Amino acid sequence: MIIAIDGPAASGKGTLAKRLAAHYGLRHLDTGVIYRAVAYALISAGADLKDEAAAVKAAQELDPEIFDDPALKSHQVGSAASVVSAIPRMREVLVEFQRQFAAAPPGAVLDGRDIGTVICPNADVKIFVVADPRVRARRRTLEAQSRGEEADEATILADILARDERDQNRAVAPLRPAKDAYLLDNSDLDIEGGVRAAIDIVEAVRAGRQRV
Repeated sequence: MIIAIDGPAASGKGTLAKRLAAHYGLRHLDTGVIYRAVAYALISAGADLKDEAAAVKAAQELDPEIFDDPALKSHQVGSAASVVSAIPRMREVLVEFQRQFAAAPPGAVLDGRDIGTVICPNADVKIFVVADPRVRARRRTLEAQSRGEEADEATILADILARDERDQNRAVAPLRPAKDAYLLDNSDLDIEGGVRAAIDIVEAVRAGRQRV
């Protein structure tokens, strides 16, 4: 079974994806991490974030071992990843990486911004998770503070709005729900409530299609 979880940053989709993967015994991939890893490689090398050749090279040399590096979660790397993700040739390399991950047994839960529309258009279940930008800014602020980082909520909100605008209007794989995706508004749900809502969606789809 392949489950595609899409939605804007800090909407709660990452937590839902991890919990769904654990619940169903599937593998999990936070696809945003691989773009962050490329962005981090460029930043570390002092390269221009719009340098296509450098971005493609970083994607081809991607090391999954760094996916858990706390440095990838910084606000700077997140913003850089949004810029890097607009490079078509680099995206082609990472698209193949994601598809191979999804295709391996026993299946997977992938979360990102174009899983149901581009990466896995034939996913068994597609969920598009949203949340009010102000709620997302608050969540991101608390996350940063929990890591000991200084965080200004107003600045983070402005960045979230700018990032949404950029991602929704980019020429390649813009952020939008797949036509057959289920919308899950996570604004007023805690973690447990969001997970239960997502499981309900998966079970409803499985029951209707009779497929796993």
